[in-house]
Amino acid sequence: MTLFNLVFWALGVVLIAVGYQRVRAPWSRYQALKEQDENIARYEAWRGGARDTSPTGASVAMMVLRRQAQRAGLLIVVGFVLVLLGFLIK
Repeated sequence: MTLFNLVFWALGVVLIAVGYQRVRAPWSRYQALKEQDENIARYEAWRGGARDTSPTGASVAMMVLRRQAQRAGLLIVVGFVLVLLGFLIK
């Protein structure tokens, strides 16, 4: 075990932790907006009215939140790769 391995492990764990902290809030808000949108779609279908398919503020917010969650997820993946490299590099 070298200093190089320890640095990779530490950096990987830090990136995983930061990514997890950054993914929690946007993902939970995205899920709430998605659930609300599905509820509105069920109501409109039950009511028999045609649903407007133009972008709404909620759909734009969902797109932004999903992008934020994807970027944070990428940090988590990079962190896992660094931890794995810390084990593979001799």
